[in-house]
Amino acid sequence: MLHYPCYESSLCEISDYSAQGASSESDSEGDVPGQYCAGELCICETIVLSSILRSPEPPQGFRHILKTQGPEAFAKTVRNHKGLLLMDTTFRDAHQSLLATRVRSHDLLRISPYVAHNFSQLYSLENWGGATFDVALRFLHECPWERLEDMRKQIPNIPFQMLLRGANAVGYTNYPDNVVFKFCELSVQVGMDIFRVFDALNYLPNLLLGMEAAGKAGGVVEGAISYTGDVSDPTRKKYDLKYYTNLADELVKAGTHVLCIKDMAGLLKPAAAKLLITALRDKHPDIPIHIHTHDTAGAGVASMLACAEAGADVVDVAVDSMSGMTSQPCMGAVVACLQGSKLDTGLNLSNVSEYSAYWEQTRTLYAPFECTTTMKSGNADVYMNEIPGGQYTNLQFQAYSLGLEDFFEDVKKAYREANVLLGDIIKVTPSSKVVGDLAQFMVQNKLSADDVLSKAEELSFPKSVVEFLQGSIGEPYQGFPEPFRSKVLKDMPRVSGRPGASLPLLDFDKLKTELKGKHPYSTDRDVMSAALYPHVTDEYLTFRENFGPVDKLDTRIFLTGPKVGEEFEVTIERGKTLGIKTLAMAEDLTANGEREVFFEMNGQLRSVFIKDKEAVKELHIHPKADKNVKGQVGAPMPGSVIDIRVAVGDKVEKGAALVVLSAMKMEMVVQAPVAGVIKTLDIKPNMKLEGDDLLMTIE
Repeated sequence: MLHYPCYESSLCEISDYSAQGASSESDSEGDVPGQYCAGELCICETIVLSSILRSPEPPQGFRHILKTQGPEAFAKTVRNHKGLLLMDTTFRDAHQSLLATRVRSHDLLRISPYVAHNFSQLYSLENWGGATFDVALRFLHECPWERLEDMRKQIPNIPFQMLLRGANAVGYTNYPDNVVFKFCELSVQVGMDIFRVFDALNYLPNLLLGMEAAGKAGGVVEGAISYTGDVSDPTRKKYDLKYYTNLADELVKAGTHVLCIKDMAGLLKPAAAKLLITALRDKHPDIPIHIHTHDTAGAGVASMLACAEAGADVVDVAVDSMSGMTSQPCMGAVVACLQGSKLDTGLNLSNVSEYSAYWEQTRTLYAPFECTTTMKSGNADVYMNEIPGGQYTNLQFQAYSLGLEDFFEDVKKAYREANVLLGDIIKVTPSSKVVGDLAQFMVQNKLSADDVLSKAEELSFPKSVVEFLQGSIGEPYQGFPEPFRSKVLKDMPRVSGRPGASLPLLDFDKLKTELKGKHPYSTDRDVMSAALYPHVTDEYLTFRENFGPVDKLDTRIFLTGPKVGEEFEVTIERGKTLGIKTLAMAEDLTANGEREVFFEMNGQLRSVFIKDKEAVKELHIHPKADKNVKGQVGAPMPGSVIDIRVAVGDKVEKGAALVVLSAMKMEMVVQAPVAGVIKTLDIKPNMKLEGDDLLMTIE
């Protein structure tokens, strides 16, 4: 009899699947191996419990230095450390890059005790920030603050690290300054330690604001320079070695505790790594240098070893089964390559292997979100298209939602062309979103780069592209692209200088009152979330009020739902476990489109009426816009109507904003193709549309 790792049962509570009359192996209906084990300790529990039994309290790590002596002493300790230090990205960037950020707190917390007991030598554990904040609320229906707090309880000894988008905090736009400062303050209170602060354009005013906010909150400031181009290629002149060393000088002058090179697309080749790190180490011998990369091309391990040899103190890795391709380089490979050398990491390869075994099984639960559906190996075309690793999977899912699943190779080629159109900019959230939105717009509308440039004055560009050209996320190095910018913007307003400087401070008390009025049980953390993501937070709170804490469900149950006749348990809190068994589902719908579902909870028969959204969906065939009729305006992409800015009878000028559509975080403002009067309006708010569906007619 085979025994699979029991990743979907609760820790210390073993389910004997064979006692339920089924094989312990996966059945023919596609159950995930590892859902149950046959009456003995599973690998997951054995790994965690053996660590805890050896020592109830995890050993001290670098966080002890930070908490007892402060950020400066922490940085000095890191710099004086013998051997290469590692940051583990498995809890954040690895699954953002491989699994569209969909990994739930449930699975992160299950392995957390093992990490605390066996990886205390880590420089840090990256587990928050970036896209995790948005995705936790939007798709996983869980509170990102609770995730951070719960992990801190499980891992008290390893410094936590997050990605802060400078003046964008963890959002996609600039916020009032007090929002960024308040966010950092609350993050430290809940358990964050190190803030990797970057700006999407390496725009220094935005960077400095984020660094100031993180430092004032008491965090370790890790000022980051986003890397693009190739400093080892003399023909790539825009982002040369001097560009990076000058930026590093500014960050050190501003008081960064650690200097970071953020290679978000995996473009840092070994030869370039040696040049760049040697130059930085020579100029700044006393400051720790931390290197981040992605392994998209397959050269990540070689590049990180070159960085270490050149004087870097810390490099980013992901545990083996969550590494490679668009993720970070392989932890086990780096550990093994340096064993016995002066740069030995001090990590135990057996522990790495056990840690990897957990994620190898857990990852199977997230198969629908895998980037490997199309990407089966490293791909050196990243050196041409320069797509960031963290964007790759999201760009792929966007393409599918826009009906471009068969044209993803075209999207990648268009990404390169879009970058040139925009002036060869630094590409990382949110500037990478600008390039990605423009690339998908080009493919969807069958536009070449020449077409975009020649027709720029008459096209309805994605909202992110227009706002970038207006200056809403800052100023790119060497300025905006002309004449493209002028053609797109025409007489639209432009932002000069740091965008957040002109924004009024947010009234948190007013926001709290408004949120409490709609969601009485909301907390100060929810208020902070609402300041960053008002609509997404509102939807999350509404969902939680209707359905409760679904983050307590096992992952397979959360993603696919239980089968009829299946029993499962949900631990709401320590000592409070619900036993649930689904029994049957009524075939007939009620008059208002609901279906009765019968189940047992802790042995008590119950039923609940659930609205069957699919069964009651009205067949609605929306008219298409006739491209031969000059005044008919069609939807340029599939999406939802989030804003209608005109009404029947309104007079509009050519280029006026008519409607805002949204699909997979990509927003597009549809502009009037002609001047005239709105004759008909064929849409309503929140209506879902397909491409070319009729929006309105202008007479």
